[in-house]
Amino acid sequence: MDLVVFDLDGTLLNQHQQLSPVTIETLNRMKAAGIAYTVATGRTHLAAQPCLAGHDFPLWQIYKNGVEWWHPETQSYRHHGILSLEALTHTLEQFSAHKVTPFIFCLEPNGQQSVFHEPPSDRYAQSVFEELSSHANVTLKTLEHMPNDAQIINISALGHPDPLSDIVKGCQNQEHLIAYSGGGIYHPQTHWIDIHHSSACKGSAIAKLKEELNASNVIVFGDGDNDLTMFSMADEAYATANAPDYVQAQAKGTVGHHNEDGVAKFLMERFQL
Repeated sequence: MDLVVFDLDGTLLNQHQQLSPVTIETLNRMKAAGIAYTVATGRTHLAAQPCLAGHDFPLWQIYKNGVEWWHPETQSYRHHGILSLEALTHTLEQFSAHKVTPFIFCLEPNGQQSVFHEPPSDRYAQSVFEELSSHANVTLKTLEHMPNDAQIINISALGHPDPLSDIVKGCQNQEHLIAYSGGGIYHPQTHWIDIHHSSACKGSAIAKLKEELNASNVIVFGDGDNDLTMFSMADEAYATANAPDYVQAQAKGTVGHHNEDGVAKFLMERFQL
């Protein structure tokens, strides 16, 4: 049994952050052929939903680089690698020093999510705030109301690439954390950052899903640093043509550009759909 896993931004989505008609048709043919597939992205479940309009992904979906799983049929979450506020003290100080507004995702006792934040101080933070505010099932709270025993899922932010890169470097000396930064796909000077527990990653999440589905062959597609853990565990790993050279070098092969239906065209031929 094959299990196909897609990164979203820079991989399955086009430049409009959408599934193209060609990609949707390919996914429909995969479903009809009984091929198992899902997504593994750094996005949150809520941020990804508008991008996935046009197709229902039936299996567990992997978000926040493996920290968060979502099942569309049962409408349920799984979370891995919960962090304490104490474990993030140094990292939050770095955000403050670089004048980047962090959005701290926490798990409430009832299973819902709250996001704690400082008042948005620039256009990057305002963009994140407006996006999160559009979701009725997320509670936004100011940072001063964050409890000391908060169960932290991850920290996310948008910003200029330079300070985000410095924050990522600052996390490298903390064994309990892993940080990714990337972007510039849609807006060159706007990058994202995601920080979470080092025990969670796309690769470990997919390995678990492979076991649960009893899959024998894992095929993955990606374009960034946070895709390399799934490249290393997959039977077949493919980078898109827009991926950096060092990402392509760690893949089995390269497929077409993300804005030219590269993944969909490869799969049509690969599975003779």
